[in-house]
Amino acid sequence: MEKQVTVPDQYPLSLNALVLACNQATNREPVMHLDPHDVESVIAALKDEKLARIVHPSHGRGVTKYRQVTDEKLELEPDEQAVICLLLLRGPQTSGELRTRSDRLHPFESPAEVEETLARLAARPEPLVTRLERHPGQKEARWATTMAEIVETPSAWGVSEGAAGPSRGDRVADLEGRVAALESQVARLVAALGDLVDLVDLVDLSE
Repeated sequence: MEKQVTVPDQYPLSLNALVLACNQATNREPVMHLDPHDVESVIAALKDEKLARIVHPSHGRGVTKYRQVTDEKLELEPDEQAVICLLLLRGPQTSGELRTRSDRLHPFESPAEVEETLARLAARPEPLVTRLERHPGQKEARWATTMAEIVETPSAWGVSEGAAGPSRGDRVADLEGRVAALESQVARLVAALGDLVDLVDLVDLSE
């Protein structure tokens, strides 16, 4: 979704370009380290969901390319696509952060315009965004997309230096929730990769 707008001359993307885009170190949180097999597997799953399309070469010398059609499937307006794209790339953010980071994707004139876009996405029969509760020390509520599992991290809390942080009980509860989310993600990854994953050396995170 990002590259379709920012580098239209290179879009759709080849597999190599798509892998590089996935593993980009800037404007990403978290930064990923995917290999071509990972990307091809996800593309196949997205194609089944009608969220991606494979563009085969028209002659023998071309390379297969890939394009997203999430905007078509979900009937997203340009401002809605920009917000969803940023939330997928960088996780939960405030409307102010979304406006600051959206320059290359869509020009929002004010945080109020971002809020209006978020309200439309949240008001859908199947909401595409959700408003998160504020953590201690945060001045503004953040938004997340429902299209991806929300895994909270302390760096995403935005607690300023010297501000009152969460209590020990809150930190323990948060860590337990994060561990449970990670275990769920690992279980799904293992199920997807099957015999490619060696489980012998995996550590039980609950110990």
